[in-house]
Amino acid sequence: MKFFLKLNAISALYGFIFFIASELMLNVYRISEITGWELGFVTNVGVAIYIIGFILSTTLFINVRRKWLENRKAIFWSIILWFPYFILFIYLFASLFPITNPANEPNPGVGLIIMGAVIFYPFYLLLINLVGAGIVGKSNGDKL
Repeated sequence: MKFFLKLNAISALYGFIFFIASELMLNVYRISEITGWELGFVTNVGVAIYIIGFILSTTLFINVRRKWLENRKAIFWSIILWFPYFILFIYLFASLFPITNPANEPNPGVGLIIMGAVIFYPFYLLLINLVGAGIVGKSNGDKL
């Protein structure tokens, strides 16, 4: 039962990190309006947050994967289980903070970027799980 709870916690973490990244993309106009920053500056800060967040979340995912979960094949369920948590977070955020100003509607192109990221993200999680399990990056001791 502990493994099941840890697997769901890891999956929720995967979904939450992706949720944060997608909400930063979707709410550029809101952030600009609330902070008073120019739209270009908000975009540049968003890109910096993506790069730093990608590096930090990758190391966090690998370390948490190694410390919490054994090398079991069931961990690969997290590649699928992150998606329901992501949908749950999106639903809760949209319910709690609806867009009331039509000027804050996100650009339609952002939806295409997020759809592409949703397709890519499971492959990224697969790589994280393989590295966390020690399968990728192992040296077998052979020298050239």
